[in-house]
Amino acid sequence: MQADQIRKSFVDFFASRGHTKVPSGSLVPADDPTLMFTNAGMVQFKRVFQGLEHRDDVRAVTVQKCVRAGGKHNDLEQVGRTARHHTFFEMLGNFSFGDYFKREAIAYAWEWITSDAYLGIGPDRLFATVHHTDDEARRLWPEITGLSPNRVYGLGDKDNFWQMGDTGPCGPCSEIFVDLRKDGGGPKELSQAEFEQLGEAGELLEIWNLVFMQFDQSKDGTRTPLPAPSVDTGAGLERIAAVLQNVSSNYDIDTFQPLIRAAAEIVGVKYDQGARGEGIRVLADHTRSVAFLLADGVYPSNDGRGYVLRRILRRAVRHAYLMGRSEPTVSRLIPVLIEQMGHTYPELRAKSKEIQEVTRGEEERFLDTIEGGLRRFSELTQGSPGIIRGEDAFKLLDTYGFPIDLTNVMAEERGWRVDEAGFEAARVRQSDQSRKARDVASGGVGHAGPAVRCSRGDWTTVTPRKRQRFVGYETTQMDTQILKFRNSDGRLDLMLHETPFYVESGGQVSDVGVVQGDGWELHVDDVIKVDGRQAVTGAFRQPFDASPVHAAVDVPRRRNIERNHTATHLAHAALRARLGTHVRQAGSVVDADRMRFDFSHHAPIEDEELLAIEQLVNEGIWSNIPIETYEMPYKDALARGAMALFGEKYGDIVRVVSVEGLSVELCGGTHTQTTGQIGLFRFVSESGVAAGVRRIEAVTGPRAYRSVRVIDATLSAASVLLRTTSEHLPKRIESLLRENKDLEKRVEELLRTGGGGEGDFAQHTFGDVTLFIGQSTLSDRGQIGTVLDVFREGHQNAIATLFTTGDRPGIHVTVTDDLVARGVRAGDVVNRIAAVSGGKGGGRPHFASAGAGDPGKIADAKSQAPTIVESMLSGV
Repeated sequence: MQADQIRKSFVDFFASRGHTKVPSGSLVPADDPTLMFTNAGMVQFKRVFQGLEHRDDVRAVTVQKCVRAGGKHNDLEQVGRTARHHTFFEMLGNFSFGDYFKREAIAYAWEWITSDAYLGIGPDRLFATVHHTDDEARRLWPEITGLSPNRVYGLGDKDNFWQMGDTGPCGPCSEIFVDLRKDGGGPKELSQAEFEQLGEAGELLEIWNLVFMQFDQSKDGTRTPLPAPSVDTGAGLERIAAVLQNVSSNYDIDTFQPLIRAAAEIVGVKYDQGARGEGIRVLADHTRSVAFLLADGVYPSNDGRGYVLRRILRRAVRHAYLMGRSEPTVSRLIPVLIEQMGHTYPELRAKSKEIQEVTRGEEERFLDTIEGGLRRFSELTQGSPGIIRGEDAFKLLDTYGFPIDLTNVMAEERGWRVDEAGFEAARVRQSDQSRKARDVASGGVGHAGPAVRCSRGDWTTVTPRKRQRFVGYETTQMDTQILKFRNSDGRLDLMLHETPFYVESGGQVSDVGVVQGDGWELHVDDVIKVDGRQAVTGAFRQPFDASPVHAAVDVPRRRNIERNHTATHLAHAALRARLGTHVRQAGSVVDADRMRFDFSHHAPIEDEELLAIEQLVNEGIWSNIPIETYEMPYKDALARGAMALFGEKYGDIVRVVSVEGLSVELCGGTHTQTTGQIGLFRFVSESGVAAGVRRIEAVTGPRAYRSVRVIDATLSAASVLLRTTSEHLPKRIESLLRENKDLEKRVEELLRTGGGGEGDFAQHTFGDVTLFIGQSTLSDRGQIGTVLDVFREGHQNAIATLFTTGDRPGIHVTVTDDLVARGVRAGDVVNRIAAVSGGKGGGRPHFASAGAGDPGKIADAKSQAPTIVESMLSGV
């Protein structure tokens, strides 16, 4: 039975038993920063199982695409070495949301596997496992299936207990194993030890896991029965296909074989099913992951999901390279994959060209550095096996693009190991240095400078045992007390009890403003973080006392920052609406003058598309939607659809910023009260900052208005100069361009047909050679060339010298072809004449030009030209 038939059989079986057909979810979990990738069929139903989301149907069936290559579930290093490990695979699953439970789940699984109408696997080849405490399941298996109780085995938590996390839904599992032994099956009943031993040896293969979610686990480990127990099952398509196609490896099934054959042909090797075929298997597996991840909007980058994709692709490139292939390989395999699976997953066909282009570009970039990286690695691993320093491992990544897991694999192959702690320390140092360098380059505040100032001196405590409170969401000014101060090196740092000043965070810059005391005033130019609290700081050389103060933020500046921050949320939403949900924030800067937003996307945005995105943002502004902010538990915020940034760490309680109908994000920044207060939004640039990462910059409010006024003034000035109105300016420019082009053609034609003819030249004869000397105000070298080309075409045994006195005075010489054949070179002539004025030049044998070193001497050069030419001809 082929993979297509297995998929259809599974879905049809459960659909006929009341299950709703649900398409595969994306490999990128929707708004779930706790997961790198969708790694199981239940991921798209996670909120349902958590009780955070309701479905009208109570039963579902899916064929879910999955990736396990990062985070907790990471099979990357095993891929190609074993018969069953993959980075990408398909999981068949049936689900009950509080409907049926263990009895029905076991019955359905047994019927589909053993019935001749479906898989038809003989019951005598099957074994079952249960959690060792699950007496109910242990009793149900023999009762429902007729399976001998001696072929049902109890296993521990590691194998047969499933948890969604440290808390939440959990429950025991039952697994179904099929006997792969070649000796007629061997004993039908095994001891526990024999069962586990054959399982470890791969002669018993798990093909289905039935999870019975019946408990809710609390933080203290207590498990309370769920009011509506549910079922989550997963059956590996590739494993089932291997059993039904009677092959010993998943790589020998019908969905892999075309890729295996194509990879071997492209690389130019014969495929070996043993250890020597590891590289070909890696190429086949990784091609699947790369294509499916790109189809779901993951692009190569230096962090998060994009970094995992890059690791997968570079691992494939390295294997191809070691087999002698130094050109892109995975990109050539992708059409084979799409031909094989595009009918099942149409997103592959829809993005075929894009997938191939991105893959090829990434392969080419790595191939540019791989040879140097491998050479450096060889240098590092000379001699007896030892430890590769963390600094050296990081250099392999930073300089040659070798991810740490690739270095680990290569080290393991040679008996070495990598100092991963040292590698991580080097990576963090580099990241910190890069961030500080960016801050300095961009004129940022609140980073490198304040960090140095924080070690300036000791703090003096004024008001002990009081906690600081940020009141900047509610107000921009506050009468308050000083908790601590530090006054040295011409600067004063104040830690206020209640502070309206925002300290730089989440891309939003710090506030500035004023703090006034009794007879003194501090102009705050920055806000810094100190031991988990914030302090305002500024230059200060006045007498100081720690009396109560009035703190006031620079309100106009703060309002502009708020405009830009709220506009960032609207732009993020508009980008996702127009480009796709793969768009995710990859960094931002929000200050008073502009907003800058980095996001995941693979290609430049066309001007027309950028205008459409800008229009969407402005429509959101003109709708004047109220901005709602509220705090709530993190899980509840995600349930409401709030967007969280992957890789960010959030507390139990988070702040949500919502623009109804447009955007819901977790955010700690300050915002406008309504979208209408932004006023106007305009893009000023769009560019690429890294592979798979784009950057937009925009202005809002007064800055956007000023930018429009500048453009309007420029258009008005141009209109006056061109004697038209602004609305007619494009047509006027087009008309002038046409007129100019026509004039150029007319001038060229005039020059060719008589303008600049012999009447304009003085003539001197030396034997059979005639020298023509002329003068012109032309400055365009193309037109000068045209004049002399016309001359040369109409003469024999002639030299023409044209002296130009326009913007760039010069001397130009042409020599007819017959004289060139006799050894007369235009470059020699022009250099001898130009030397009189201190100039020099060069060109082709029949045409050359020179500048006049001293324009005041060009007349001397002209008068001496006949003598110079005659002297030169005497030697010909």
